[in-house]
Amino acid sequence: MSDKVIIIGLAGIGLALLVIVCYQQFLLCTKSPLCLPWGMRARIREISAALAQILERDSDEKVMVFTDDKDLMELLGQINRVLLDRQRVKVDFRKQELSSKKMLANISHDIKTPLTVILGYLEILGMDRAQDEGLQKVEAKAKQVMEMINEFFTLAKLEAGDMSLAMEKVNVSELCRETVLGFYELLLQKAFTVELAIPDENVFVWGDRDSIDRILTNLLSNAIRYGSDGKYIGIALRKEAEFVWIDVADKGKGIEKAFAASVFERLYTMEDSRNRQIQGNGLGLTIARNLARQMGGDVLLESEPQVRTVFSVKLKEVV
Repeated sequence: MSDKVIIIGLAGIGLALLVIVCYQQFLLCTKSPLCLPWGMRARIREISAALAQILERDSDEKVMVFTDDKDLMELLGQINRVLLDRQRVKVDFRKQELSSKKMLANISHDIKTPLTVILGYLEILGMDRAQDEGLQKVEAKAKQVMEMINEFFTLAKLEAGDMSLAMEKVNVSELCRETVLGFYELLLQKAFTVELAIPDENVFVWGDRDSIDRILTNLLSNAIRYGSDGKYIGIALRKEAEFVWIDVADKGKGIEKAFAASVFERLYTMEDSRNRQIQGNGLGLTIARNLARQMGGDVLLESEPQVRTVFSVKLKEVV
């Protein structure tokens, strides 16, 4: 018998054994409730992938997989039922959140009216009692409360979508210089070094002038308050792609990475990030980011503690 015949014979025996093993596995699979046919496995993988995409996009879609298998059709029905319940919960939450924001805006507005009257009477009393230190302290605290109420009111309107911005072409180079000039006396008094990197040519962005001014004012106030140890303020204007960036920098204590994501949250007061003392009302940065995002931009933070902290305003450039 030749070697070729032997090899062919062995191959035939091997193939026969393989067929027998596969047939036995098939018989075992058909008798076991835990063994799924290949077609059903493919459908389950398809359902799993579709569900993962819906959850990742956080969309209100339903899982659409076509199959003749009754068990899979029942499973799809239950999955889509859960997704529908999830959608209803999201809608209810958004309604409640919007209602709460509008209520906060209304409360803030209602408080402003009597407080304005109180400030008016305090001002009248101050005309006849200009040297009364107690009266001056009361007036100062009343003005501080009014400022807080105004910021609550602004934030509530922003988050409720009730604030309309007058979008126009804004000369941001000029606006940056004007805003820094408004802090000139305070910076001089506190012996700050001011470094400006604003190009001579005009740079224009698409936004609301008053809102941009408020963002810059909030960022500069924040830098002066919490970065006073470094005695430095830097304002830089740069262009990148279709955006303009305004960098407001200080060289104070900085913000640890653990707290960087929290500084834009409502009522966050830097107590754990900068000087560990509660200062301010914790709304300035929240308002700044909300205003920037409503104009199609953003406010970002980059900080290296004890070296440099930079808040960057991102706005759309126009020519």
